[in-house]
Amino acid sequence: MSIYFYGCVTIDGYLADKNHSLDWLYQTGTTEKTGYNDFYKKMNITIMGKKTFDEAARMDDANLAYSATDNYVFTHAEKLPISGFTPISADVIAFVKTIDKDQNIWIVGGNQILAPLLDNDLIDTMIIQIAPVILGNGIPLFAQKDALKRFSLEEVNQYGQFAELVYHK
Repeated sequence: MSIYFYGCVTIDGYLADKNHSLDWLYQTGTTEKTGYNDFYKKMNITIMGKKTFDEAARMDDANLAYSATDNYVFTHAEKLPISGFTPISADVIAFVKTIDKDQNIWIVGGNQILAPLLDNDLIDTMIIQIAPVILGNGIPLFAQKDALKRFSLEEVNQYGQFAELVYHK
């Protein structure tokens, strides 16, 4: 099993603005200008929090965008308004440890999901795209406990105005 974080942040390290909106990202470019499609083809499972799911649900074709993976949303809701997404009310660490070892897992946004995985050294690869945007405040990518975590830079890519950094544990 490999666990990946793949996401885009602003130059100043924010995943979303203070209202959890990704409008700044949508106005900057599209996934066609990145390595997203090649990355997604390698994934078996997505894991996201409810706020990330809510943002994905705003897309016209949210169920199609994640059609090739099993999709889990950490939420207290018993049902979600879009087919293809399974609500989970559990500890993310315990849940991840139940997944078959031959699966590739994509952590989709959400520092509340990412932080405990980083705290428990469960993230194998981080693919971080940086958009040419400064928000000044918002939802930061990193919210884990104070602890030194080291990754090795393996690759740097440019997709239009996006810089992509690929790190491995």
